Amino acid sequence: MTLVILAAGMGTRYGGLKQLDTISNEKEAIIDFSIYDAIKYGFKKVIFVVRKDFLETIKSLYLPKLQNKIKVEFVCQEVSNIPTEFKNNNRIKPWGTGHALLSVKNVVNDNFCVINADDFYGANAFFKIAKFLKNTPISSTKYAMVGFKIQNTLSENGTVSRGECYLDSGNYLKRVVECTNISLVNNRIVYSENNQEKEIQKNSLVSMNFWGFTPTIFQEMETLFHQFLKENYRTEKEEFYLPSVVNYLLENQIATVKVLETSSNWLGVTYKKDKAAVISKITELKKDGVYPESLWN
Repeated sequence: MTLVILAAGMGTRYGGLKQLDTISNEKEAIIDFSIYDAIKYGFKKVIFVVRKDFLETIKSLYLPKLQNKIKVEFVCQEVSNIPTEFKNNNRIKPWGTGHALLSVKNVVNDNFCVINADDFYGANAFFKIAKFLKNTPISSTKYAMVGFKIQNTLSENGTVSRGECYLDSGNYLKRVVECTNISLVNNRIVYSENNQEKEIQKNSLVSMNFWGFTPTIFQEMETLFHQFLKENYRTEKEEFYLPSVVNYLLENQIATVKVLETSSNWLGVTYKKDKAAVISKITELKKDGVYPESLWN
């Protein structure tokens, strides 16, 4: 099994390169805990999807600490990495999470898990996805997603966007609907849609971009990305999102996605002020013995 870490984001709201920001006394970042949990449950390779401008920085950090622990590869997600016919544009912003995943097509040979670099998912989430991937044939179009209760994914320091998951009776995903400006107001979780306030139940499952796939997904993604570029290659901000790919596959009955509910609490640094709460929780997890004092020593 391979772990793919999407780490090419800009960190606009955070105000810096949050993928590498440290959250422990041992100078570990959120990425470190994800890799530690992945190794624990049997992943043999990790691929970092990064931008070229900080490739050498991330290599210098992770090649030494992961030596002899897991195979490591780096792939650059570059705006220019698109078919020649669409390169006549002034695009600066990355093409989105779907494009980021497509960039690893040539280095993924196994069932794999995709995560965000700046999200802490917890050991239970990796346990669930590893169990699924180990029991899924490599040629299968049966995929999985780890679902988090929305009440475990909010920030005290501002609104967030989450993909609300709609499931069938067998816990298979029917669709993911992006909800924006989500916050806790008077003990209710609300978001805005068409300038109207709507409520989401606290136990509703949301996607935090924690997916389990087989390599079969890449062929469909290439076709969809080509179509996306035909329509959007001259735009400055339109993005090719991974959840949109999944929705298409579900709507057209090309694949299934089993939703694996986790008991883990999500931690993340959407905003600069979130960092203190993440540091406090990580300190607590180490104190309780969930993680060793130093992950890599």
